Amino acid sequence: MSGVQTITVREQDAGQRLDRWLKRVFPQLSQGRIEKMCRKGELRVDGGRVKGSTRIEAGQAVRIPPLPKPGDQPPAPARPRVSDADAEMIRSCVIYRDDHIIAINKPPGLATQGGSKQTRHVDGLAEALRFGADDKPRLVHRLDKDTSGVLLLARSRSVAQALTAAIRHKETRKIYWAVVAGVPTPYLGEIKYGLVKAPGHGKGGEGEKMLCLHPREVDRTPGAKRAITQYATLYRVASRAAWVALEPITGRTHQLRAHMAEIGHPILGDGKYGGSRQENLGDGWGAGTGGLLSDRLHLHARSITLLHPVTQQPLTVTANLPDHMAQTFVTLGWTPDLAADDPFAELR
Repeated sequence: MSGVQTITVREQDAGQRLDRWLKRVFPQLSQGRIEKMCRKGELRVDGGRVKGSTRIEAGQAVRIPPLPKPGDQPPAPARPRVSDADAEMIRSCVIYRDDHIIAINKPPGLATQGGSKQTRHVDGLAEALRFGADDKPRLVHRLDKDTSGVLLLARSRSVAQALTAAIRHKETRKIYWAVVAGVPTPYLGEIKYGLVKAPGHGKGGEGEKMLCLHPREVDRTPGAKRAITQYATLYRVASRAAWVALEPITGRTHQLRAHMAEIGHPILGDGKYGGSRQENLGDGWGAGTGGLLSDRLHLHARSITLLHPVTQQPLTVTANLPDHMAQTFVTLGWTPDLAADDPFAELR
């Protein structure tokens, strides 16, 4: 066992969770051991009690109690193995890569992270995206399982922190494409309904669904958050369906899906927010099209624009449509090059 020691947090380690920092400094430590040290008050930051999730800052003094030597603990588990087929698949999704960032075109149906009944996801498959680096790339944002498109991963801890901060402070710009039932009017607008998680856990997945609220109800509704989406109608098929560009000004769970459904134009293929396949919402088809088009979700993260966190040069990454949306475009006579460079120019 080692003796008590005090370590000063370095500038490059600032902002990390205490438990993750400890595991890097002392690989022999298990999560259980760290939590136990926190509960007993043996692990302290600037003399105060802490939790494993506490964020550390540069210059803080971390008191470390006596620890087992590396040889006293069983070896760390081996890296999760990614099958050759999955490795080939996820590498084929890469649409941008440099020494600091990887961007993939996430296919629909692939979860971003693990969760209930999710064992195959981008976070796990990222083991196959090391490309010679010591660490696997880190997720900095997420997409719904059935939403396709641009997903960024950082190749180092410092880049992950910079990208996360840029997203949090709205220094990135994301544009989605969707096909919706009916035609939104006006053609260009802004949706400001707040969002709150639905109560219950029924068969319809109410516990995972978001409910829209009038903006004046947000402040007096527990758990509600303000949400803003800009939309632009690009092309339409009579009054039946429309190709819309969506820009989330805020980043709430299911924001685009809930907002479009709330204004009466659910995204095609959205069983959670679009009503039944036969339901006629306005002059559209509801979430289904009676077999004419694919019943998969027609929501795609088309592009993301940001300042590169290392080079500080503007970077735009664009993702091609998934097969089912590309086929819908062919059926309806649309081509991606018809979209304006900035569909929201009139709102700026």
